Amino acid sequence: MTASPSLHDESDPRPGSPLPGGAHLDSTAHIMNRISTQLASQLSLVQLDGRRRPGPPALAVVAHGSRDPRALSTVSALLDRVRELRPGLPVHLGHIELNAPLLTDTLAELDATDTADAVLVPLLLSRGYHVKRDIPEMAAAARVRTRVAAPLGPHPLLVEALHSRLVEAGWRTRMTDSERRTSAVVLAAAGSRDPDSAVDTRRTAQLLAERLGVPVVPAYATTAGPTVPTAIRALTARGRHRIAVASYFTAPGRFATECAEAAPWIASAPLGPHEAMARLVLHRYDQALAAPASTAPELASA
Repeated sequence: MTASPSLHDESDPRPGSPLPGGAHLDSTAHIMNRISTQLASQLSLVQLDGRRRPGPPALAVVAHGSRDPRALSTVSALLDRVRELRPGLPVHLGHIELNAPLLTDTLAELDATDTADAVLVPLLLSRGYHVKRDIPEMAAAARVRTRVAAPLGPHPLLVEALHSRLVEAGWRTRMTDSERRTSAVVLAAAGSRDPDSAVDTRRTAQLLAERLGVPVVPAYATTAGPTVPTAIRALTARGRHRIAVASYFTAPGRFATECAEAAPWIASAPLGPHEAMARLVLHRYDQALAAPASTAPELASA
């Protein structure tokens, strides 16, 4: 029988415990190093004139907004995961429409609290009108200095979240050759008139197909084609009878529900507060900070 590991740090013994030769000096040095490190960390937050140094630029996550009450709670849960991954980073939420707070109100609130800089990360999965026009215009009208990050997709972290949601819904990671020949996925997205949006969605479909080893066809809930039912019929005609619908939505809503209801087999849940989504939000934030301030939000795959 082996002894369970102790949670106590053996390099920092309890008072009064016997120490072998030299251990006291080593332990004292260790404690002093820890104290010095903590003091240096605290002093780094203070300027020479005694004022506290400014913190990192605020992260303002920009969601579209939805009439479905589940959307706001889902986005809020995602922001909580972002905060867990990056303690100390000010994280805020703003909506383009339909939900409070609106992005304009969030930016005004940041200005009222003397926040100097903010990075706006669109909680959108591809380029389109909101990314190219709405968000930059709102940012330009704000008194706070802002940078607008690229949309979340396409990116391998999105594929990680999509794959995880499919597995949760019943997708088998190990298939026979026969199962693989009859399986396929429809990547159900919202849709946009902007051709760049379709380019980005097709790229995500390609990355997911490489991950799954089966065809993945992008389809849309509105505006663009093919629709999800049309894509399903086309795959069925090609002998693909085990067709899953991958929900390419950040949160529940009418479009996500309608696409899932069209699934002939399984349908995955929206991406929501998956850890890969939280990591991707922070990745886009870091990318925007590293880029020249004048850089417009562009497609970024890594």
